[in-house]
Amino acid sequence: MADEHPNLPKLIHMVSDFNLEIIKKWIEIDPDVIMYPEDLGMQIGPMLSPDQFRKYIKPVYQRIMKPARDKGMIVHMHSDGDIRDLLDDIIDGGVQVINLQDLVNGIDWIKEKFAGKICIDLDIDRQKITPYGTPEEIDALVREEVEKLGSKEGGLIMVYGMYPGVPLENAKALMDAMEKYMGYYA
Repeated sequence: MADEHPNLPKLIHMVSDFNLEIIKKWIEIDPDVIMYPEDLGMQIGPMLSPDQFRKYIKPVYQRIMKPARDKGMIVHMHSDGDIRDLLDDIIDGGVQVINLQDLVNGIDWIKEKFAGKICIDLDIDRQKITPYGTPEEIDALVREEVEKLGSKEGGLIMVYGMYPGVPLENAKALMDAMEKYMGYYA
């Protein structure tokens, strides 16, 4: 993309066509939700510039998400990493549920930008607090996320990917906190 190689548009179109055919097959079985998994972010910032995203990737997303939107299916997008600079464009493409990492993107930023506007599928920290913090810190993190991003109307999903090295007491603390706060707004 940085070099604007002359074959890049052809390659992007080939990948887009391939993915569109997969989406069409999924649409045939009439699911309620179609998920578009992607990892666009790094620890700080996205892997490509917002301009590159708008020029090369956003049109593809809009193209491959359109059939699901046209059928009234929920469009869910996942991305790891810091995707703050791309999220307006991602949402503009028709995404209704965004799965993003909490601490990398910032809980307060996520609240300001999306709470009450679209469904947040929050990927709970797996780099700092859950592997290295105390059970009390884990409880406080989950509570903060529920308080700031949840509401009586809903709009918050929480998910946790546990990786090797997480102490069992921390895994228990996370499960306990998720259970404890799941009815916070009920």
